[in-house]
Amino acid sequence: MNYTKKLIVEPGTKVRLKQFDPAYQGKEGKGDAEQDVDKELAAVKVKLGDLQRKMYGDNQHSLLIVLQGLDAAGKDGVCWHVIGGMDPQGCKVQGFKVPTATEAAHDFLWRIHPHAPAKGEVAVFNRSHYEDVLVTRVHQLVPRKVWERRYDLINEWERLLAVENGTTILKFCLVVSKEEQLKRFAERLDDPDRQWKISDSDYKEREFFDDYLDAFDEALERTSTEHAPWFTIPCDHKGFRNLAVGHIVLEAMEALDLKYPKPTVDLDQIRREYHAAAVEETGGGKRKKG
Repeated sequence: MNYTKKLIVEPGTKVRLKQFDPAYQGKEGKGDAEQDVDKELAAVKVKLGDLQRKMYGDNQHSLLIVLQGLDAAGKDGVCWHVIGGMDPQGCKVQGFKVPTATEAAHDFLWRIHPHAPAKGEVAVFNRSHYEDVLVTRVHQLVPRKVWERRYDLINEWERLLAVENGTTILKFCLVVSKEEQLKRFAERLDDPDRQWKISDSDYKEREFFDDYLDAFDEALERTSTEHAPWFTIPCDHKGFRNLAVGHIVLEAMEALDLKYPKPTVDLDQIRREYHAAAVEETGGGKRKKG
């Protein structure tokens, strides 16, 4: 399956997430064993790690991955199971929670821009600047004229990164069904390793589930561009979610034709110096005592 073509939101496309199937699994839903999906994802992660190290060494390209989705859709899971294969030296994950008083006193992109990836880096936004056209809209935290203007500002900012600075931008809308979300909330209650993720707002936000889908519809329609496309990822099946994101990121990185930079030193001279040092340190170059 070509995950990029299957799941991309083409610019100008009408989006209706209420008609989207979060349980879709593609070919993985036709009898393939779960371990086969895991095996394929493991191979993808190895390739991603290799390409990311080349990006870091070459220091010419950068990649921004945006993860947005309702609670329990799997933003953290994607970070663990897909991005986890990359080297921390050149990859960073940044989460964006409720703005602090200082952040709220500035424009909404003020806290975002410092975390954009530099040359050679991969940056992952676990929630992002899109909170300011999603949460603010659903909960009416700012007037409509304010959040509507933000679509254009977001497009301009992403164009600055992609077109002017050469950053590859991939944006993933992680879509989970309301039934699966409730199931995952219940699983957290019974799992001591995940109880820390439980929030007072989990069930309160479920009241706005459909409102969030409407907000996502417009955000995807108005901000999916050729240089910063959105992808809608079915998330009821975690294995397919991870595999789809992994393949899309891999395809984008492979298209950059990444290579390690050429050495900046004379390798033959370095080899001679190494050989001389090795001979000296192993005693081969010591004078015999008279």
